[in-house]
Amino acid sequence: MDRIIGIDFGRKRTGLAVSDPLGIFASPLETVPTAKIIDYLKNYAEKETIVLFVVGMPVNMNGAPSEAAADVQVFLKNLSKAFPQIRVELEDERFTSVLAHRAMIDGGMKASRRRDKTEVDKISASIILQTYMDRRK
Repeated sequence: MDRIIGIDFGRKRTGLAVSDPLGIFASPLETVPTAKIIDYLKNYAEKETIVLFVVGMPVNMNGAPSEAAADVQVFLKNLSKAFPQIRVELEDERFTSVLAHRAMIDGGMKASRRRDKTEVDKISASIILQTYMDRRK
């Protein structure tokens, strides 16, 4: 089944989300230590067909790339090297952490789980992916 992977890249942890086979809904997948992200994706690609990566691009309020954008650029090179056959799209990730916290509260998640940054990261990846898919339709 074809899947789109959403990626909320971070220096320490990277949140991942996955689309349903029809590319309509995004679901949180996992938060992985950034040092292991390429290996995780390779293992995932052995089980599922990845057709696209959507990577969150950190930008400032004025639309210019943020300081963290340089880290994302390095990651994009490594991702393209590991998966040369899979297209990569970028998606503005402004406010995704705020939206992730709001979704967690609205969903009734307990405060102790909301403080868990791994939860925020994979929900942020889900928001990045869902935003991309909604805009594409």
